[in-house]
Amino acid sequence: MKANAARPVTISLRLACVQLMQQLQTGGGSLTRLLPTAQARVVEREQAQLQAWSYGFARFSGELAGIVDQLLDKPLKKKDLDVYLLLQLGIFQLRHTPTSAHAAVDETVKVSKHLKKPWARGLVNAVLRNYQRRAEELESALLESQRLSHPDWLLKRLQEDWPDQWRHICEQNNQQAPMTLRVNSRRGSTEDYQQRLLAVECPAASVPEAQQALCLEKPASVQQLPGFDAGDVSVQDAAAQLAAGYLSRFSAPGGRLLDACSAPGGKTAHALELDHFSAVVALDQDALRLQRVADTLTRLGLAERAQLHAVDAGELEQWWDGEAFDAVLLDAPCSGTGVIRRHPDIKLLRRDSDIEVLVALQAQLLDQLWRTLKPGGFFLYATCSTLKAENEQQVEAFLARTDDAVLLADTRQIFPGDNGMDGFFYAPIGKRAG
Repeated sequence: MKANAARPVTISLRLACVQLMQQLQTGGGSLTRLLPTAQARVVEREQAQLQAWSYGFARFSGELAGIVDQLLDKPLKKKDLDVYLLLQLGIFQLRHTPTSAHAAVDETVKVSKHLKKPWARGLVNAVLRNYQRRAEELESALLESQRLSHPDWLLKRLQEDWPDQWRHICEQNNQQAPMTLRVNSRRGSTEDYQQRLLAVECPAASVPEAQQALCLEKPASVQQLPGFDAGDVSVQDAAAQLAAGYLSRFSAPGGRLLDACSAPGGKTAHALELDHFSAVVALDQDALRLQRVADTLTRLGLAERAQLHAVDAGELEQWWDGEAFDAVLLDAPCSGTGVIRRHPDIKLLRRDSDIEVLVALQAQLLDQLWRTLKPGGFFLYATCSTLKAENEQQVEAFLARTDDAVLLADTRQIFPGDNGMDGFFYAPIGKRAG
């Protein structure tokens, strides 16, 4: 008989969470990348909880580390990062989950033996019980960056850029983002789909400005969404849905659109759903992410109207045939600081030095892709950032060095939580004719 394929050894929820966070903090990748493998190591009924805990852990990592640091007589050695994270996980359970205090302490202590560090058992027990006694005192002693769970460099940038809004931005970043849908206007109205959701007990509210958007009261799996597989609806934040509105408003109907950094494909699909463009050329440097665009367009029945190329958009000789576009959408690579509530690990993965690199890349893409736009055409620059260096200042510098570029309307900075939306930036730019 052939041996059965080896299956991952099932491990406890808490051990899986610690190992996942250790990978994250030692350069193993993002939560999006690491989570599926980690989930395969726990029993099925705990997979959703592992996701919730790991995202929550990342969301409040600054606060958790600040509390643990106060409770340790001396810092742990670098090789004991797993123990340090286990202590934080215990605090997380006590502070941010409905887990009973008894289970949070006892079950977390038990994980110590699986780390093969028996000495840690007593430390974990003592630290968690000490926290229970001194919680209010410890929390009040946290530094502002720890209390808000934002790294110092990001907090400083937000304070400089937004002296009146920075605290609101940080507080919203620490909220769990809602689940927002985009109704396919080719297959029905937003109002009709709202009633279809009610029929399956998924109530949703409309979103000001975004005509096809519905924000669910509670997140749901796509399998619960009526007509998802048939292309009746997609999942997309309302702020991202505004891109199609800009494109429809400022460009003539029937033209060709270039979506330069298209993955995962929501904006490409939305533009095609509105029937404003005759065709779309969608690019992305990551072939795997571009496949997601292809899958989305296939599900929506739009694949035949889009050309997809896995290339670096800035390397024009790799893909551009010289035929200019009527409109260009550049949803530029950025810090992602506007979507921290969806990707809280950004606070752990990003560094201040990344911003200068990203700003240079954005400027290069702006200059290169501008060449592909027709005179009289429309260029929409967008990011999911809240940093002025990537947004307002980037656009000002581009306009200053580009004689035939003109701002067609005010730029717009959306902050996280505005009308339930993610943080986003838009700059509508026109190319002078003649």
